[in-house]
Amino acid sequence: MSPPERRPEKSATRERAQSHVVGVALLLGVTVVAMAAVTAGVGSTVDAGVARADADRAADAFANLDAVSRTGPGTERVEFADGRLSTVERDVRVLDEDGVVREVDANALVFEAGDRQVSYLAGAVVRGDRGNAWFVEDPPIAAGDDSLLVGAPAVGASDPVAVGGRGRVDLAVDVTHDRESLPAGEYRLAVETATPRPWTAYFESLGATVDTRDVDGDGVESVVATFPGARRLHLVVHALGLEVDP
Repeated sequence: MSPPERRPEKSATRERAQSHVVGVALLLGVTVVAMAAVTAGVGSTVDAGVARADADRAADAFANLDAVSRTGPGTERVEFADGRLSTVERDVRVLDEDGVVREVDANALVFEAGDRQVSYLAGAVVRGDRGNAWFVEDPPIAAGDDSLLVGAPAVGASDPVAVGGRGRVDLAVDVTHDRESLPAGEYRLAVETATPRPWTAYFESLGATVDTRDVDGDGVESVVATFPGARRLHLVVHALGLEVDP
């Protein structure tokens, strides 16, 4: 009688060996993917931390511009690992029932790092973007029973500012003040801004009725605050003659 065939056992052993190799390969593949995900996550966390630190420094420098209290020359430094500093055209307008009675070329100084944004506009320091923005520093605007005080810091640069990458920028300013009083009347205040949310909340806290619209048809919306009753309006333009030394 012939001995029994042994081939099925060898075949089973070979299949188990192949399965082991495949299992090891799959495990190695999963490990590589997991390590890549961890590395990417760490990189994203580091980048977010750097952007946040850059934005913090920019917000501090903008707040220190202090156009309301400062007179004459001064310098503030902005340092960033990876960001962009630029100026943007923005206007602040005083209106009455007949239309615009005063217009200030306020302009905005904007710093962007990753998804972080800080802007200096009309004395306010704003963090965040359109959907989620808040004041770090309130604008110098106040309302009384029969008066309205509008401080309007205006960034005036001889040339548009556009500095990007890694750098250290000195903001050299020379501040002057121009004060004017307007007779009692029903006034509206319109501020052009890409971040209307904090402006709306601030004006409402002063008792104003607020809406948002494009006042001059240039495609940039303004937050328009209507203050009830006749009030004497005091307008103080704080002009910051700005020179940037990258």
